[in-house]
Amino acid sequence: MKKSVFFGALAATTMFTGAAFAGTLDDVKARGELICGSNVALTGFGAPDAAGNYVGFDVDLCKALAAAVLGDATKVKYVPTTGETRFTALASGEVDVLIRNSTWTFSRDTDLKFDFVAVNYYDGQGFMVKKDLGVSSAKELDGATVCIQTGTTTELNLADFFKHNNISYTPVTVGDDAEAQRQYEAGACDTFTTDASGLASNRAAMADPTNHIILPEIISKEPLGPLVRHGDNNWGDVVRWTYYALVAAEEKGITKANLEELATKAAADPNSDPEVKRLLGIGDDDLGAMIGLDKEWAKRAIAASGNYGEIFEANIGTATPIGLARGLNAQWTQGGLQYAPPFR
Repeated sequence: MKKSVFFGALAATTMFTGAAFAGTLDDVKARGELICGSNVALTGFGAPDAAGNYVGFDVDLCKALAAAVLGDATKVKYVPTTGETRFTALASGEVDVLIRNSTWTFSRDTDLKFDFVAVNYYDGQGFMVKKDLGVSSAKELDGATVCIQTGTTTELNLADFFKHNNISYTPVTVGDDAEAQRQYEAGACDTFTTDASGLASNRAAMADPTNHIILPEIISKEPLGPLVRHGDNNWGDVVRWTYYALVAAEEKGITKANLEELATKAAADPNSDPEVKRLLGIGDDDLGAMIGLDKEWAKRAIAASGNYGEIFEANIGTATPIGLARGLNAQWTQGGLQYAPPFR
């Protein structure tokens, strides 16, 4: 989700951060811990559970990255960030990587000097209302009060949508999703707008989810994904290809449960799928050496929480309270957009 409104100061900060943090992989190895910029409390994506342990769709990518680099999925420090603090945390070096539903935009990629390494969730902005409001379309929200996060692209998308449809609204600004949910449930606003996935997450955490509906309009493109600082290309490669290892594993039928069995069979069969062998670190090809890791980095990443599909279904899929269908996030072979470049 969403766009920073303090480009000026942050852009000045990021002018020199690329060179300053060009050795993040070495820093993570030396520290023995990955520092992952995370969400404050977005159920299903990134939030502490009852025991204080971070769990979620984005969190599992942090775990896969720690497993790939450090050999241990638990070696992660999660730093909670808001829509307004997340980019400063990354630019300053407070976190090694930001993995918390952030939208890939032109200005963030260029002006803020960040690199989005992939899209782990294709999303779009929507609206949620209480059933008793009696509306079935966002175009019926003329004069509505709208709960909206500051420091996000949501604000600009919202203004554009209402202007284009010649209707008016009154913003009720909030700092994060948790506050938006509280204000919305308390009746401080008629509707709550954010990424559709975020709306589903917040609805699942409400006392009576069935009393709330997500309206059909999707008013923007929100490609969400992990990002790193400009100028740290090796670290960007590590994050990018760790993510794609999870996507490729799903396409190849490699799961957390069958991982070792497939590795044993692939090692014994000279005619087994060469890409599966490369993913699991079997044979002469050593992709890990090309990015500063060992041969089994991708195997460990998959073993941490499973392949992309397993991570999706376990955290936000149709069998969870979040209830999200794969949609655009299905594999390309299933009509979706998730597609890993070749491992070769």
